[in-house]
Amino acid sequence: MHTKLFALLIILSSCSVFGQMQPIGIFDNHEDVGNPKIKGSAVYNKEEQTYLLSGAGKNIWTNMDQFQFMWKKIKGDFIIKATVKFIGTGKDGHRKIGIMARDKLTTDSRYADASVHGGPPLLTALQYRSSDGDTTSQLVISSYNPTDIEFERIGNTFTFSSATRGETYKSVARTMQISDDPYVGLYICSHSEDVVEQAEFSNVQIIIPAAADFRPYRDYIGSNLEVMDIATGHRKILHTAPNSLQAPNWTPDNKALLYSSEGLLYRYELKDGSISKINTGPVNDLNNDHVLSFDGKMLGISNHLGDRSTIYVLPVDGSEAPEQITQESSGPSYLHGWSLDRQNLIFTGKRNGVFNIWSINIATKKETPLTQTSTLNDGPEFTPDGKYIYFNSVRTGTMKIWRMKADGSEQQQVTFDEYNDWFAHISPDGKWIVYESFPKDIDPTSHPFYKRVYLRLMPVSGGVPRTIAYIYGGQGTINVPSWSPDSKKIAFVSNGIFN
Repeated sequence: MHTKLFALLIILSSCSVFGQMQPIGIFDNHEDVGNPKIKGSAVYNKEEQTYLLSGAGKNIWTNMDQFQFMWKKIKGDFIIKATVKFIGTGKDGHRKIGIMARDKLTTDSRYADASVHGGPPLLTALQYRSSDGDTTSQLVISSYNPTDIEFERIGNTFTFSSATRGETYKSVARTMQISDDPYVGLYICSHSEDVVEQAEFSNVQIIIPAAADFRPYRDYIGSNLEVMDIATGHRKILHTAPNSLQAPNWTPDNKALLYSSEGLLYRYELKDGSISKINTGPVNDLNNDHVLSFDGKMLGISNHLGDRSTIYVLPVDGSEAPEQITQESSGPSYLHGWSLDRQNLIFTGKRNGVFNIWSINIATKKETPLTQTSTLNDGPEFTPDGKYIYFNSVRTGTMKIWRMKADGSEQQQVTFDEYNDWFAHISPDGKWIVYESFPKDIDPTSHPFYKRVYLRLMPVSGGVPRTIAYIYGGQGTINVPSWSPDSKKIAFVSNGIFN
């Protein structure tokens, strides 16, 4: 009898423990740390993919913390990104929200965090407690009123990066000992025992970055197919896969996204999320250079024949026999654009040992050079009116966006800062350019996988570019035209999903 009672108590105890777990979105649980006077809460909006945190608590400081914490146990290196926003004017200027890595859920546990204060202005700092019971310290970032934050762990180094949307990141870092599998997640603290504050966290991603020794084009770390509203910056993940998805192309009828994966081309239906393979017949070793004609009726693809990329065209619904346009004997050819009348394609072709921009007539197969430099030119794309071609070139030492007339004349540089800019895409209404900026420390002739990259926006008429998205990605993120037909959204791929 006592044995049965003991077994029953064990079962009930286990059920109680599991009952306390409250999975929410991509996190395992949420709870109050430090027993604040007023309990906090967390709500996940599945449709909008946003988190609403409510919490009280005296502070996260000195040697005692009180706050609402939404967490997941993560082993090893990680990156967490979020767009953050306080709800309401707030009671105390030192109310805090952010991202934290914490050894234990005790009130005096060692931790490191990315902290945004209520302000005004919104103080931004990497806060940390080096050992249990110690006093909190901080490293302040000269970033005020940030909207986008990122918290990274690589080994024992924790880096906090923040920016107000439109700007590039500013960062601080601290090396310290924290357990290999801490509690990691989002938090809020009101800095007042009798007040509950609220904050919204959107665009939240947990990323397990590529290992330092990963092999490009062989080792993949997962992909998110995303769309983003240009005006608000709100992002939504439509589809996630453990393998490599690349280069989403938005159909002009606003019905689907086309993307490449493992040598094949797929169609994602925006209405219901269903996915189907596009028939390309025996042409089944595609790279990510696929482009729809402006009317959406034809599809151009680049396919490997041996070690050389070769261009084909086919109807958008697929074909058992795509028409070959370039010859492998001419050299590698990577498609990037159609002319408005569908008579010509523009591509990056290696001829005479150098990659330049070329045009080819589909009917005659005649190739015409549009750039003739000794350095790499890539990513050509016609404007919707057919008058200009935008492309990227390393001719000035850094990869930058350039523009030329449709016949290759009047080539002029468009972007000028220190980043390496790739793949300019013109909005269907002809007003905006979106492109990808790689960090300053890469080889300017490369667009590698798994880097921190910015998506940036500028008017076609020129001006200072604005950062509109902070992404872990690179190769395959936005290689092809990806604007929605109404010029209000873009599609892209980010990498490093958490499983």
